[in-house]
Amino acid sequence: MNTFTEENYLKAIYHLSLQSSSVSTNQIAASLNTKAASVTDMLKKLAEKGLINYTKYQGVTLTAAGEKIAVSIIRKHRLWEYFLVEKLNFKWDEVHDVAEELEHISSKELVDRLDDFMGHPKYDPHGDPIPDSNGLFKTHELKPVATLVINENGIISGVRDHSTAFLQYLERMQLTIGKKIKVTEINDYDHSVILQVEDKKVHISREVANNLLIAI
Repeated sequence: MNTFTEENYLKAIYHLSLQSSSVSTNQIAASLNTKAASVTDMLKKLAEKGLINYTKYQGVTLTAAGEKIAVSIIRKHRLWEYFLVEKLNFKWDEVHDVAEELEHISSKELVDRLDDFMGHPKYDPHGDPIPDSNGLFKTHELKPVATLVINENGIISGVRDHSTAFLQYLERMQLTIGKKIKVTEINDYDHSVILQVEDKKVHISREVANNLLIAI
């Protein structure tokens, strides 16, 4: 049985490993907002359990066993987020912290029944893929709105920035998952973008355009 802290480490290492093949102690410390010394102690424990490959000063990778646990936690997190939004009417910026607690529930039967109850959703409310009961998940190719040219369109399918402030901003601007958008203008000066969203125009900054993703 792994502790909540150990599970959080495995999940963090998994997410970081999507960006680079080997994850450093400092990357993990920054991700979990903790001290490098504390990270080193935990990595030794995880290595002893056979959940990570760890050599001091050479970075960290997950073992097959560690990756299985990490994907299972991510599955639970994203299923709970979907449930909270779709069934309990939480807003998409409100669910992350609650799902952080619920993801540590160990009952596989409960999670599989939750998945069945909701019709096996493929993506969470933020557009991230939900692993199935075998740890497999369907990814879709996404690209930032900032890469679009004038008259190009797409459907909002995800975000890079999961912060509450950003999600609340998108909610206010009605730039939520599933909305169809079209680029009508790009400002040469600051690269801000004007979008046609249904029957209205929405002006967004370059930063927002970089963090808002559409399906290719």
